[in-house]
Amino acid sequence: MNLNGGNVIGVGVDLTEISRIRSAHQKHGQSFLDKIFTPDEQAFCLSKADPYPSLAARFAAKEAVSKALGTGFSEKFLLTSCSVKTGTEGEPLVVLDDKAKALVHEKGATQVLVSLTHTDQLAEAFAVLVK
Repeated sequence: MNLNGGNVIGVGVDLTEISRIRSAHQKHGQSFLDKIFTPDEQAFCLSKADPYPSLAARFAAKEAVSKALGTGFSEKFLLTSCSVKTGTEGEPLVVLDDKAKALVHEKGATQVLVSLTHTDQLAEAFAVLVK
């Protein structure tokens, strides 16, 4: 990906405790997953032996994107407005719904980049809006 001459429009970062995602899922079950994650995200994460680090990283990505946009979660930007898929080389790719795409364009950005990482206890995501 070539970013030469590109401008950074916004950045966001989030750190999420994996145990918090695990506890919420154990307490609220499928309704928790449906409120936070798209069906594709659920399928990807739940296929893993331990889905919680991946779920937590995706939750952190949603938070980071909302911060980069400067909106937080609202009617314009829902938790499911942003999802993270895995690209052909294993890279995380942000997928936005139409409302979120409109927000990105309102900010003057053309793309949202995201990076995910996690330890045994914490998941982190960093999002960048670029022109």
